[in-house]
Amino acid sequence: MTDAQETAAETTLRTPGGAPPADLPPAPVPLLEPREGVPPVVAEPEDLDAVVAAFAAGHGPVAVDAERASGYRYGQRAYLVQLRRAGAGTALIDPVGCPDLTTLGTALSGTEWVLHAATQDLPCLRDIGMVPDRLFDTELAGRLAGFARVGLGAMVENVLGYALEKGHSAVDWSTRPLPEPWLRYAALDVELLVDLRDALEEELARQGKLDWAHQEFAAIAAAPPAPPRKDPWRRTSGMHKVRRRRQMAVVRELWTARDRIAQRRDVSPGKVLSDAAIVEAALALPSTSRALAALNGFGHRTSRRQLEQWQEAIDRARALPDAELPQPGQPLTGPPPPRAWADKDPAAAARLSAARTAVTRLAERLSMPQENLIAPDTVRRLCWEPPAEATPENIAAALSGHGARPWQVEQVTPVLVTALKATSG
Repeated sequence: MTDAQETAAETTLRTPGGAPPADLPPAPVPLLEPREGVPPVVAEPEDLDAVVAAFAAGHGPVAVDAERASGYRYGQRAYLVQLRRAGAGTALIDPVGCPDLTTLGTALSGTEWVLHAATQDLPCLRDIGMVPDRLFDTELAGRLAGFARVGLGAMVENVLGYALEKGHSAVDWSTRPLPEPWLRYAALDVELLVDLRDALEEELARQGKLDWAHQEFAAIAAAPPAPPRKDPWRRTSGMHKVRRRRQMAVVRELWTARDRIAQRRDVSPGKVLSDAAIVEAALALPSTSRALAALNGFGHRTSRRQLEQWQEAIDRARALPDAELPQPGQPLTGPPPPRAWADKDPAAAARLSAARTAVTRLAERLSMPQENLIAPDTVRRLCWEPPAEATPENIAAALSGHGARPWQVEQVTPVLVTALKATSG
């Protein structure tokens, strides 16, 4: 980073709307090289030991990022981990060569980790032994502060006045060796993350929202790993077209067969068989592999052996007794879909409409997305089964019981009390 860039980093803070102050030039400064250059990739345990020692001896927050190979490989494992900390510089670590980073995670215990969109990276970091006990999420901070665009590139540009290259975000990070331009991009992703954190902390404090952000960050850090998704095949793209239970069974069998093959070959399931092809086969219910070959997605590039394995999955679904066919919908664990409320419970529908309007107006006044002010599911549950009396104490207790943070309870309770009282009786 040049002296001019260093000076700009100290002076440029743009507003949540993204517009620069009138006395500053609007053009961002391109950030082309890490200030100490691109570090070598750490892929051997002995080299990792040196990184652990350096970062343990560093000071201040540590910027952390991870790159996955979504769309190329099976699962969401990390293929590169980037860190930067004052006194330690930048490190690029290859989790393929160093699959256990527990010692690094332990060395950073008690240190605040700075991540952008933390919930995307924390699962793959947890898998390699890196779990923060404190964090600062710059994407979430941007949402709470009212920024319209909260991607890392947009935030660095709007807040700090720099332009990051984002051309390599969707590449195959399982590639070895990683090309030099990709490594430069990866190093730059953590280059200004702590600077961004500091500027956003100042902005949140100015708006009186810093404690709100700290509560949100603490909730993310304390959240347990997500449980396995029930019936993941139901999330097949185009599933809304599949209405008959026998057809649903075909989707389930093809999805399961595809997932097993993708896991064995370590490739993205979509590279084995597309969702569109699965839905096409479910709707057509072909009885032979020849009929299957005539469908979109099962054309001339599909070998005879592949066609036979897909047809076998379809035949398994065709042979199932009715009692073993999947049900049209998943069992509900909460309120029904809001579109059904008017018929099932008109009073609840009225409560929900009033509550949504009140929350939307409050979110606008606070300059933040409605879903960050209070989870939509929490509002739905409250309106479907409200307390017997809509007192502030009862509403606050219900919100807390559904997982709302204290700052959320404090902000939304008054407007929800008013909304529920207005629709009672």
